[in-house]
Amino acid sequence: MARLTLFNSPMLLGFDEIERTLDRLTKSATDGYPPYNIEQLDDDRMRITLAVAGFAGDDLSVVVEDNQLIIRGKQKDEESERVFLHRGIAARHFQRAFVVADGIEVVGASLDNGLLHVDLVRPKAQSTVRSIPIKTGEGTKVRKLSEVAVDKRAS
Repeated sequence: MARLTLFNSPMLLGFDEIERTLDRLTKSATDGYPPYNIEQLDDDRMRITLAVAGFAGDDLSVVVEDNQLIIRGKQKDEESERVFLHRGIAARHFQRAFVVADGIEVVGASLDNGLLHVDLVRPKAQSTVRSIPIKTGEGTKVRKLSEVAVDKRAS
């Protein structure tokens, strides 16, 4: 049975990566730990804040891989001799991933009073206009993509 997709229109070309990203997001959105906020600070600035009580700066990592901002937390097991009568503060490992659009830059991260702040900036978009030459006659034959790549390297 064929699966219906968001980008099933023949007018939307090359959006298969976005569709895979959306699929990945829906699968990872079920875990609510740690809780987080996303703030719009300015027209071009955002901040993600995660509640990471009990984590030190060395226990956390903020990494950008491809178009994903991945925040991981892993606490050291130094509490083996401690006896808890009640343990309500979560001390588990976590990984929280955010998909960021092309052009979004992560400019910094800071830890303050149990809150991890990750700042992002969206640079102003620059409009570009390009004229594409139209070939006629014999130069219009269809060529393989590998031939085009070889021609570009030769130039």
